[in-house]
Amino acid sequence: MQTSDTTAALGFEEFAAHFEWLTGQVERQLSGKRHQVRRALLCLLAGGHLLLDDVPGVGKTTLARALASVIEDGTASRIQGTPDLLPSDIVGTSVFEPDSRRFTFRQGPIVANIVLFDEINRCAPRTQSALLEAMQERRVTAFRHEEVLPDPFLVVGTQNPQETLGTYPLPEAQLDRFLLRLSLGYPDRAAAREMLKTHGRGATGSGRGLPVETLLAMTRFAAAVEVTDAVYDYLLDIVDATRDHPETALGASPRAGVDLLRAARVNTLLRWDRRDGERPYLRPDDIRDIAVDVLAHRVVPADRGIRGSAPAQRDLVDRIVAQVPVPQETPRAGRPRWFR
Repeated sequence: MQTSDTTAALGFEEFAAHFEWLTGQVERQLSGKRHQVRRALLCLLAGGHLLLDDVPGVGKTTLARALASVIEDGTASRIQGTPDLLPSDIVGTSVFEPDSRRFTFRQGPIVANIVLFDEINRCAPRTQSALLEAMQERRVTAFRHEEVLPDPFLVVGTQNPQETLGTYPLPEAQLDRFLLRLSLGYPDRAAAREMLKTHGRGATGSGRGLPVETLLAMTRFAAAVEVTDAVYDYLLDIVDATRDHPETALGASPRAGVDLLRAARVNTLLRWDRRDGERPYLRPDDIRDIAVDVLAHRVVPADRGIRGSAPAQRDLVDRIVAQVPVPQETPRAGRPRWFR
């Protein structure tokens, strides 16, 4: 795989080739989860953050570490969530230097391209709040010092289900900053057998990753995917439907709509076929395909008995999305357009 800088000449073929190579590299460390791997890489290229929510021992940390290895010249760090973790352990702290008799700021592990926050919901709410500024504004402020975070910047949080002992539920403000929430689930029989066969042989390294500039070029290419007004309206209809539905107490925020657009644009490139045309453009199906992963963790059900239940939230959002009318497609002047 050629990993030279392709910023100037990146096109659909180059994007697709780079993405398939990245998928293969991550799958060398986590087999049998191709859908989740592709979704995680989509999150990276969309410029968002990823929440992995599942029971212990199914590979959440393995996937997060594999994602951290895909950047050749980037930085990665890990934070282990514990009840006694302090905000300064994440952001950084000022240290008095006796020689210069001055305070100097020592940055915390949040200052990295890819940050693995393992068992994020084992931290107290005070510590969880230290991530809010970093995840939204891509900077941290502490002790009158401001640190701009590198680009790309991805937080991969793993959490155990809320019913697990020693966990604190993530507040809505923090959940809303995660672009996607994924669950890995248990491996199928073939993947589990392969895991047993290779256990104890040592970790399979992912080799060289892609240069940061190549990843940024892929992000810019995805952000330029064309969107028509009718498709913008369809996306907004979905967001509005989560707010007006009688089974929701809290619908999707405006930030959720922006995140859905960013994710859908990348999803367009992953689902595109050259037979569909030379230049990729966003289609309603590309939005529907990713909507549940983007919106489910942000929507609060009106039924208190199912709040915090990921399957119930996904089912609710899936039903809401299915009820939104889909605009129809018709060609105009050689370019596809939609009408209602």
